[in-house]
Amino acid sequence: MRKHFDTGSMIVIIVTFLLFIMALFAKGLTQDLLLEAGVFLVSVKLIMMAYHNSVFIKSIENELKEIKGLMEEK
Repeated sequence: MRKHFDTGSMIVIIVTFLLFIMALFAKGLTQDLLLEAGVFLVSVKLIMMAYHNSVFIKSIENELKEIKGLMEEK
């Protein structure tokens, strides 16, 4: 899984999580926490989409290599 997350994604994950934890302690369990949770979930969703795209691109690359190999045999 490490090969799908670049350094930038890992930094965003860590910073977002730390800011969420800090907001939890600073704001407490108030309605502002819902806003912070929403921001956190959007960040997680974007990271999940980037991971899915990375996996999809790897599968396309493998299929293209397979097709190239078949074409070179002929």
